[in-house]
Amino acid sequence: MIAEKVKFLREQKQMTQTDLAKRLNITRSSVNAWEMGISVPSTQYIVELANLFSVSTDYLLGVEKTSTIDISGLTEKDIEIIYSLAEHLKTKNNNQGNVPIK
Repeated sequence: MIAEKVKFLREQKQMTQTDLAKRLNITRSSVNAWEMGISVPSTQYIVELANLFSVSTDYLLGVEKTSTIDISGLTEKDIEIIYSLAEHLKTKNNNQGNVPIK
């Protein structure tokens, strides 16, 4: 579970395994092992990954099916629009029987 999320988030940021390893001051093989499911990040790296990718540790660990977005720098109106859009999409997906992406 965490393996897929780390890889997905890394690719979303257009980072290589080497790029991520350098940001965390670890080896590329450590990142590769996480993504292959051979090992899991320590608590320290779970927190660092969450901060780096602007997601919650719960999301990385699969505890909840929500993620967070960084809204710093947005106006109150921008934030209201984002919340309205999210609620609209949830309603639309529920009405159409679609399952939200994890």
